[in-house]
Amino acid sequence: MKKRMLTGDRPTGPLHLGHYVGSLANRVALQHTYETFILIADVQALTDHFDRPEFLRRNIREVVKDYLAVGLDPTIVSIAVQSHIPEIAELAIYYLNLVTVARLLRNPTVKDEVRQKGMEETLSAGFLCYPVHQAADITIFCADLVPVGKDQLPMIEQTVEIVRRFHGLYGDGVLVEPHALVGEVDRLVGTDGQTKMSKSLGNAIYLSDDDKTVTDKVMRMYTDPTRIRATDPGHVAGNPVFAYHDAFNPDKAEVANLKTQYEQGKVGDVEVKRRLARCLNLFLAPIRERRMNVNDAMVEAILEEGTRRARCVAEETMKRVRSALLSLP
Repeated sequence: MKKRMLTGDRPTGPLHLGHYVGSLANRVALQHTYETFILIADVQALTDHFDRPEFLRRNIREVVKDYLAVGLDPTIVSIAVQSHIPEIAELAIYYLNLVTVARLLRNPTVKDEVRQKGMEETLSAGFLCYPVHQAADITIFCADLVPVGKDQLPMIEQTVEIVRRFHGLYGDGVLVEPHALVGEVDRLVGTDGQTKMSKSLGNAIYLSDDDKTVTDKVMRMYTDPTRIRATDPGHVAGNPVFAYHDAFNPDKAEVANLKTQYEQGKVGDVEVKRRLARCLNLFLAPIRERRMNVNDAMVEAILEEGTRRARCVAEETMKRVRSALLSLP
């Protein structure tokens, strides 16, 4: 039997290039090697969008369209909606007894998100506990592998802790201890130079952006603030434009030459950005084309079948959990 892979996304907007290099590329590459489950984490998204449920419902379809556009095959990949699998919520409740509040408060990903979103005074219990819910997402499908961005590694570490504590208390062999797989580019900076591309920060290039939108975003990108004129020597390190060239420009000789010229003051920011926009639009062209061939009826059918397959697996896992924990079938 194939090992299983589990990953997913919160339906808080369209997916972007950061998602692609961080996780989507690995999902596409490994979908034939692993039995793959992809979870649309709508329940988890409610932790900080509880007042906008219609926003999440609308974005579920858009996220699925992005999946199909990048090359995920719904005939072999199960794409499921989290809220339609109640067994996940049940497992999360059991896990809450195995994690202290102090441990949740130490989670660096949660701390960063609380700070970024200004939630220090309004932090809800649901948001604080979402790593526990994420552990239930992963383990209910007995996932061996979880493709994630580097910022999500603390979530996998916490999941492993929960699995080990569960087995220590209730016996081995019930759950599977997952392993993380970080993308070749572990974190893509935002177009504004922030350390992370993010929908909430408004610094993302989306997989669904058209040619002109991509070009406009690239031409507005943050570069080297110390460079006043095109003839000034520039800095490549920490320059988002070159980070994107490294990630998406297949002509490595061109990238190396641009870096040398930039450091010597022989090429301007406009030219470097123009070449980047061309590379990104060439990369996104087939993704846009595939996306145009997906309609809402196809998405609904894919979600219905994917959720059905996912729930069958979740039910089997919960039988083992209840037997170990409560001596119930």
